[in-house]
Amino acid sequence: MEFRRVCVIGGSGFVGCHVARLLSAERYLVSVPTRNRERAKSLILLPTVDVINADVHDPAALATQLRGMDAVINLVGVLHNGRGERSFEAAHVGLTRKIIAACDTAGVRRYLHMSALGADANGPSRYQRTKGAAEALVRDSKLDWTIFRPSVIFGREDRFLNMFAHLQRLLPVILLGRPHARFQPAFVEDVAAAIVTALDNRDAYGHSYDLCGPRVYTLRELVEVVGRLTGHCRPVIGLPDGLAYLQATVLEFLPGKLLTRDNYHSMQVDNVCDQSFPFGIRPKALEAEAPQWLAAASPRARYRDYRGQARRIS
Repeated sequence: MEFRRVCVIGGSGFVGCHVARLLSAERYLVSVPTRNRERAKSLILLPTVDVINADVHDPAALATQLRGMDAVINLVGVLHNGRGERSFEAAHVGLTRKIIAACDTAGVRRYLHMSALGADANGPSRYQRTKGAAEALVRDSKLDWTIFRPSVIFGREDRFLNMFAHLQRLLPVILLGRPHARFQPAFVEDVAAAIVTALDNRDAYGHSYDLCGPRVYTLRELVEVVGRLTGHCRPVIGLPDGLAYLQATVLEFLPGKLLTRDNYHSMQVDNVCDQSFPFGIRPKALEAEAPQWLAAASPRARYRDYRGQARRIS
């Protein structure tokens, strides 16, 4: 069976926008329910994408959105625990339960679910535990499911590499908790390609896939890479665990939540894969892709732009 009508829940987010664009390029008819159409304005002009004002946390509205769909992709996730629908439990577990029920009501069988590497109902952080609980709901459902478990995802609009780039522009030194935590970053376009490729692939039914890039980095190494690419190399001082936890406690209560105690607990588990990227996709290296946006913000690049503008004016 070929699935042509696809509802992408979380389609206005970082990964969701890439998935929606790729689905549109493949001529799928894509529905993106969101309570903030302005956030999804980049998708509105795509010819086969319909951005709809809807509250997916409302079971009745969700059932309406899934009616007539051939497949559902759930990409919703929050990195920092919030209140109400922004809490880990509501966004990861509660919404997943509602989507599964709505799929049953609407007669939708195909379901693709974004989890996270390290998801574990017994993990050290609430993020990992709620992601693990959501996976259990999916596995116990009667749907034709596929689960994706990416490591940290990087791309032009990410909140990971760009956060470190911002900090290194502002601060003379980086105080880093858990500097030896290990990650295997995956490029957002590769993650989107895996999801879209799996959609019509019956061999993907009932399987979960870890999604990682080609190289493992420590957190210190990632910060140093970003510093080199942006031209703002700063000394990196690794904090012992006690000070790292204190740092996370303080930052958790500041605007923006750069780091929380739950993030600290998550980093106790290495975020790396022991399997290759699925469906024959060759994952792109961070050093090959990240310079396209990080290096563009370096002092040398800005100076080059200023010189070019001066020539045009003269």
